[in-house]
Amino acid sequence: MENFIVSARKYRPATFETVVGQQHITGTLKNAIKNNQLAQAFLFCGPRGVGKTTCARILAKTINCTALTADMEACSTCESCISFQTGHSFNFHELDAASNNSVDDIRSLIEQVRIPPQAGKYKIYIIDEVHMLSANAFNAFLKTLEEPPSYAIFILATTEKHKILPTILSRCQIFDFNRIQVEDIAGHLNKIAIRESISVETDGLHIIAQKADGGLRDALSMFDQIVSYTNKNLTYKSVIDNLNILDYDYYFKLVDYLASGDVSQSLLLFNEILNNGFDGNNFINGLASHLRNLLVGKDPQTIELLEVSENIKQKYLAQSKQSDLGFILTALSLANQCDLIYKNSKNQRLQVELSLIKMCHIHSVIQLAQSPSSTLKATDTDQDKKKTLVNKVETKEAEPEGRKPETATIDDLKDFLAKEDLQDLPDHLNVELPIEVPTPRPKPQLPTSRSIKIQPLGAHTGASLIPSLTDLERVANGEEEKGPQYLNGDEKQDFTTEQFLELWKAYTQKAKDQDKIHLFTLMNNDPLINGTEITVLVENLALESTLQDEKIELLNFLRSALRNFDLQIVSRRAENTQKKRIYTNKDKYTYMVDKNPQLEEMRRRFNLDINP
Repeated sequence: MENFIVSARKYRPATFETVVGQQHITGTLKNAIKNNQLAQAFLFCGPRGVGKTTCARILAKTINCTALTADMEACSTCESCISFQTGHSFNFHELDAASNNSVDDIRSLIEQVRIPPQAGKYKIYIIDEVHMLSANAFNAFLKTLEEPPSYAIFILATTEKHKILPTILSRCQIFDFNRIQVEDIAGHLNKIAIRESISVETDGLHIIAQKADGGLRDALSMFDQIVSYTNKNLTYKSVIDNLNILDYDYYFKLVDYLASGDVSQSLLLFNEILNNGFDGNNFINGLASHLRNLLVGKDPQTIELLEVSENIKQKYLAQSKQSDLGFILTALSLANQCDLIYKNSKNQRLQVELSLIKMCHIHSVIQLAQSPSSTLKATDTDQDKKKTLVNKVETKEAEPEGRKPETATIDDLKDFLAKEDLQDLPDHLNVELPIEVPTPRPKPQLPTSRSIKIQPLGAHTGASLIPSLTDLERVANGEEEKGPQYLNGDEKQDFTTEQFLELWKAYTQKAKDQDKIHLFTLMNNDPLINGTEITVLVENLALESTLQDEKIELLNFLRSALRNFDLQIVSRRAENTQKKRIYTNKDKYTYMVDKNPQLEEMRRRFNLDINP
C-alpha cells in the first residue's frame, strides 16, 4: 500500500512562480537575486500557512543554484538543487527556535557559521518561529547577525513580529506576508483537484477557502479531509456538512421573512437551525455577515468585496436589490448588538429571538416615522363651508382681557361644521382635514424634513450610529429630550451675605444627603460674592464639570429663595490650595482627572459610575 502524502506537502511550491498569493514577496526576492543585492538577513512575518518557510527554502535553493533560468528560478537539475531536494546539502541549515531556544543552541549555530561552504557560494540558515528564542539567546545572536561572514545568509520566520527585539529587527530586511485571498486559494484547490482527478463544485471550494481565513495550509488540510469523506466527490453539500457551516439558503430565506415582517416563520427557521446543532452565536454572526454582503452588494464599486463564488454572488446581488438600505443597516446594527450581549446573557436563545422580532418590525416602524399622515383635500363644497366658518370667527367678539383664548381641536371643528349649515367660504382659504380623526390627544406632527435624528455616542445612547427601533419610535411620537430649564422672573430683591451663605450651606447639606460627593466637595468652600455675581473656586477639572452639570438647579434654588433673578454663578480655578482631603475612590478619581482630563470625557461618553 502506497504511503499517503498530505496535499500541503505533496504540492508544496518548489519555485517562486508556484507560490500562491505572495507575488509582492517573490518578485522582490527574484529581483534581488538578479541584481546580486541579497541582504545578510531576512525576516519573514505573517500568519500561519501563508508560505513563510516555503519561500525561505525556495530562496535558499535558488541562490546556490548553478544554472538559474532566465526568470531567476532554480533549475532543480544541478547538483546543488538535487542535494537540497534530497536533504543532503551541507550549505543549508534549518533550526526550530521553538525547541532550540537557549543560549547554547545559538552558540552551536554560531560555531557552524564560522565554517565556510565546501561547495556552492552561500551557507543559508533558516530559523523558524524565531520569536520563541529567549532574551539571552537573542543577545548572543546579535553580533553574528550584524556582522556575519560574506557567505552566510540568515532567514528568520515568525508569526509574531512584535515579540522580536528591535535590535534584531533593525538588522534584517523585513517582508510581511499577506493572508491569501479566497479566489487564490479556491483556484489552487481546483488545480490540485484536476491533477488528482477529484470531482469538485466551485461553491464548495469557496466555502473551504473562506473557512481557511487566508491560510493555504489550513485549506489543504480541510480539502484532504473532505475528499476522504466524500470519496473524491467534493460537493457544496458535503463541505457544509463536514465543516459544520450553515447553508447560505438559510440566511437568504431568513432575510426574506424579516423583510416581509413574518415573525412566525423567522422564529421557526431559527428553531430548525438550533435543532440541527448550530450555536446561536454562530447563527447571529453568520446573519451579520450575510447582511454585510447585502450591503456591499448595493454599490457596484464594492461588489468585489463579496468573497463568494459567482453563483452565490448573483443571489446576493438579487436580494440586495430587493432589500431597502435602511432595513439592512438597522438589521445589521441589531445583529451586532445581539452579538455583543450574547455571551453575558442567561437566556441566550431569547436574545436572538428578540433581535429577530425587532428586525421583522423594522419596515413598519420606518414607515410610521417617515410617511406623512394621510390627508384629503377638501372639495369645493367643503371649502365654501369653511369660508363661512372663518367669517363667523373674524366677526366674533374679542375675548375678555386676561383670559387666554382656547385652542380649537379637530374634534371641535368637525362638531361645529356638523351643527352649522355653512355654504360660503373665502377663495383664499385652503385647509386640509385628516380622513380619520386621531385620538383626543393627537401625536405631534413630524418635522417637515421627516429625517431621523441619529444621536452620537454618549452617556444615554449605544455605541452605534444606526437609528434603533427606540429612536424611530421616539421620532414617530414627536418626543425630544429636554434638560432642566432656568426659571424666569423679574424680581431683583437685595440680599445680605448672611442670607446667601445660609442658603448656600443648606444646599451643601442637601448635596451631602443625596451622596453627591463632587457637588458637596465643590460647595464646601464659601464662594466669593460680588453683587449678583457669585464666584466658585474649583480645584480641578472634575469639580468644574460638576458645577456645569448642577448650575441650573443651584441657580434656580438661589434665585427663587432670594427673589433675585439677576444672580449669576461663574467658576475660577483655585491655585496653590493647601487643603488636603482624605482620598476615597471618588477623590482618587478626581486626582486622576486632574492629571488626565480625558478620563472625565471617557466617563461621560460611556455613562460610567464611580464606586463610593
